[in-house]
Amino acid sequence: MRPSARIPGILAGLVLATGGIVFAAPAATAAAPTSVQDCEKYIAQHSSKKGTAGIGQACYEGSIGNQTSCAASLTAVGVSANTASGACRAAH
Repeated sequence: MRPSARIPGILAGLVLATGGIVFAAPAATAAAPTSVQDCEKYIAQHSSKKGTAGIGQACYEGSIGNQTSCAASLTAVGVSANTASGACRAAH
């Protein structure tokens, strides 16, 4: 293949790959708010703590996969360790 024919092929491949990433990204972020709500609902059912900014942030950490930070933040605002662990699992 000649170099002049190779460049448009490479550029077309990059455009297709980038389009696939942009197309898939909204679907991945759509699940995060539901996960945070599931975490907050778990805490409301299993603890006397009400939704605060600290709980919301901790649940967000759990929804993105940072389970250690999620559990530590929840226990710091007064949620029991068992409830914090379950809520973080619900977020993920």
